[in-house]
Amino acid sequence: MYGVWTPEQVATAEGPVLARTPEGALMRRAAYGAAQVALRMLRRSGRVTGRHVVVLVGAGNNGGDGLWAGAELGRRGVGVTAVLLSPDRAHPAGLAALRSWNTRVVTTAEEAVPAIERADLVLDAIVGTSARGGLRSPAPLLVRAAQTAGVPVLAIDTPSGVDPTTGTIPDATDEGPAAVTATETVTFGARKPVHVLARDRCGPVAFVDIGLGPELPAPSITVLEAPDVGARWPVPGPGDDKYTQGVVGVAAGSATYPGAAVLASGAACLATSGMVRYAGSAADEVRAAWPEVVATDHVADAGRVQAWVVGPGLGTGDDGAATLGHVLDAGVRVLADADAVTLLGAHADLRAKAEAVPTLVTPHAGEFARLVAELDDAPDPALDRLGAARRAAAALGVTVLLKGNATVVAAPDGRVLVHPAGSSWLATAGSGDVLSGIAGALLAAGLEPFDAAGAAAFVHARAAEIGAGTPGAPVPASHVQAAIPDAIRSVRAEGRP
Repeated sequence: MYGVWTPEQVATAEGPVLARTPEGALMRRAAYGAAQVALRMLRRSGRVTGRHVVVLVGAGNNGGDGLWAGAELGRRGVGVTAVLLSPDRAHPAGLAALRSWNTRVVTTAEEAVPAIERADLVLDAIVGTSARGGLRSPAPLLVRAAQTAGVPVLAIDTPSGVDPTTGTIPDATDEGPAAVTATETVTFGARKPVHVLARDRCGPVAFVDIGLGPELPAPSITVLEAPDVGARWPVPGPGDDKYTQGVVGVAAGSATYPGAAVLASGAACLATSGMVRYAGSAADEVRAAWPEVVATDHVADAGRVQAWVVGPGLGTGDDGAATLGHVLDAGVRVLADADAVTLLGAHADLRAKAEAVPTLVTPHAGEFARLVAELDDAPDPALDRLGAARRAAAALGVTVLLKGNATVVAAPDGRVLVHPAGSSWLATAGSGDVLSGIAGALLAAGLEPFDAAGAAAFVHARAAEIGAGTPGAPVPASHVQAAIPDAIRSVRAEGRP
């Protein structure tokens, strides 16, 4: 498990460290770490001496980091060209250090573009974490030159132009991209939200410790790793039986969408639920696919459960609302997905019932918009996924799992965790039904909604990687479902000492 801190938290933590550190030492420490990452990238394709690196240098401390990193590269025999985007505001000490190694400094796009096109690596030191908004001329032109030439880019601290807090990206300009897409990123002192919310723009993130740890407050965001999930995963003991391991009810599917019921019920079985009870019009299809499921036509006849999964393929009419109401009245943990999320958004009485029991809602962006439509100043995840999920959870009194390339889980008490997905292939039909079944099994086993959501999102993504077979390949929901046992075994194995 690791923490993520906002730029404001990091800036506050830097104050005491700067006060007790010789002037410039912290910047040089960060720049040395950045240079080591750059050297590692250069070594992947051969020697270091004689290679050519271009540093895109903005104003302020981020530009200073880039200049000092360029100086360290020059000391190692790398040819360095520094492109000063704001020559009169370049960091003086960093610029002096760079010049001492007989490096080249240019100030115009006409000089910079040819240097970028023949570079082996570009260092993005245009703007830091205090900046907001997209790149300004001539930066888009230079970034486009690197992209067109296929030159790898190392972002220093964060990819310039990507909002460091929300991970949002402005629209491109006529000159070129309004934000950098980095091959890799190196960050200092603490990871920032952009590193987990916009992983596709950051690439792999290297962390350089500059001594901020003792000054940092509680993290704004938590990211689970495999050992954390493995430690949380319920494992039956010698005295357990099918009832003590947790019985999950699934109210999902319809004549039109029987697959939702099959996927959710099967995922709950494979996620080690002690027993799965299904209730709905797809009972015959569920029995045929999963004979171990106890299936009936109506939720009133399902029997006792420790948690309910409700919503996938359910429908949003009166029957669906009645089913959701019955489930919420049972007083057990509830996972509301798909049509159940839409029903919660449309019915104030159902929202009140959901607030009264431990409830996890798992919307995608469209369902989220319907869920919060009745709230004052409804939050928009397109502008700020973290803020939107956190506000919705607090306002509705439920735990929110907001699906997307980076899954955000927010609890009503303000806790937030993020699972940064490795790809977007989970955005396929039925994938959410599988996630619901996994999380429902964990809820029935006794995990609270926040922990169940985090662990389920991790295993769901791991199952997609296993089910795809080839990294980056598309994966249908049935393959994700089939890979659940292997995913659970892998995270538990990583958690063993």
